Amino acid sequence: MALLKGKGAMTGVNLIAKVYKNGVTRDSKSQYADVQLDARDPRGPAQTDLHLKSDRIQGENGKVHYNNGAPYSTRQMEEIAKAAGPNTEPILDKAGNEVGTIYGFKGNVMPATRGTGLVVNTKSVEASEFTIDNKTLDNQFASMRAAREAQAAAKESQAQTAAVDAEQQQEQAVEVDEPTVG
Repeated sequence: MALLKGKGAMTGVNLIAKVYKNGVTRDSKSQYADVQLDARDPRGPAQTDLHLKSDRIQGENGKVHYNNGAPYSTRQMEEIAKAAGPNTEPILDKAGNEVGTIYGFKGNVMPATRGTGLVVNTKSVEASEFTIDNKTLDNQFASMRAAREAQAAAKESQAQTAAVDAEQQQEQAVEVDEPTVG
């Protein structure tokens, strides 16, 4: 889940929403959307998980899955679509069929009142600073991967530094001059 900390970190955030056609609830009053912090937003590059919501779920087959969808009312989805305007891109399956839409927009986010994660305050949405294209999702995954690799490299560097410090302390302890008897 994206971590937005500090004053003003949750305002004016460039976002993308992955909305699948099959994400509509049975009563057609809500639509599930996977809203993510746009990796090109200044808050994005250090994020290892750009999703506003990310719940870990243990599958029946023992595999771990993540649920990144949060429910938005039909009216809220209309506000997001209106704010995105033409800044959209179709989501295609492997056969090339359109299964959903990616919307690029900007808005304020807040902690979810029900459930976990963050949700978009749809009263504050407007056009995004960034254009959505067919490479947007690939860039999102590449950004998260780069952030995880940087984090792993930082941990490795920290561990090496700690090992060198411990080795130097041992050497200093061995080099203590003892008084000679005589």
